[in-house]
Amino acid sequence: MDRQSDKGVVVPVPSEERLSYGIQLPIQSQSTLYAEPWEAAAGPADLVEIARAADRAGYAYVAACDHVGVPRRLAPAMGTVWYDPVATLAHLAAVTERVRLLSHVAVVGLRHPLLTAKQYATLDHLSGGRLVLGVGAGHVREEFEALGADFERRGAVLDETIDALRAALGAEEFPEHHGKTYDFQGLGQRPRPAQPYVPLWVGGSSPAAVRRAALKGDGWLPQGDPRDRLPAQIARIRELRERAGIEAAFTVGAITEPLYLGRPSWDVGRRTLTGAPDALAQSLRAYRVMGVHQIQVRFRCRSRAELTDQITAFGEQVAPHLG
Repeated sequence: MDRQSDKGVVVPVPSEERLSYGIQLPIQSQSTLYAEPWEAAAGPADLVEIARAADRAGYAYVAACDHVGVPRRLAPAMGTVWYDPVATLAHLAAVTERVRLLSHVAVVGLRHPLLTAKQYATLDHLSGGRLVLGVGAGHVREEFEALGADFERRGAVLDETIDALRAALGAEEFPEHHGKTYDFQGLGQRPRPAQPYVPLWVGGSSPAAVRRAALKGDGWLPQGDPRDRLPAQIARIRELRERAGIEAAFTVGAITEPLYLGRPSWDVGRRTLTGAPDALAQSLRAYRVMGVHQIQVRFRCRSRAELTDQITAFGEQVAPHLG
């Protein structure tokens, strides 16, 4: 289902009648907080097959993360395997047909917005208009310092960067922006995005991030809010948008608990939702009741084959019942 943005152009977003579902890709991001052991030995061929499975199974998007460098103090938890999102999503665009390509999230404050716009406009052009640009403030001080970016002002810089990206990813060949941090005009950029309007979703769950999503984004990508916290966050977004007089469509996201379809024969962890398709669908429909439009799913698995089986089974057996 498509909706009108506040700029009067059509923005493809998930249907209001049924929960849309997407997936953060494994392998490209291997934090020890969520990576499965088999991912350490996996590579590009595995990533391609997983993206193709999601494409065939009706997933709304595949997502890739963004970190340029991880300092030693954080490496034990975060790991150092973080594929570049533009290169990764462009590679996967060439081997898939319909699934959208989400940066979840691009730390756009690390780069000049004209550089970010050039990369992501090209990705959208090459993929035939499948980009969803997810952005966030970032949290790794050393990363900002190494690249000469302002860590202390990253929130304010992100606010301005979103405005600059709106201009640079629009229809104008010679975009123009005049702000405190960035100032540009008269510099032509082609190719333009294939979409007339690139959806921009804002990531983060802090009060500042929620406010930024409500007032500047086309959607919100929470970072791990549990179910019991989501209703208050969603209510806050609605309040902020109503107070600002914003009537444009807005896509609310959620990251679900880990999932395993069927009865596992191994320890999948106590927080993992398991069971028959109808039981999983019934549990996940609660997100829609809260006001969520799209859910990001993650499956416990011991191999690529088990993961692609779970991806396929979810699309065939659970997704039809998410209305």
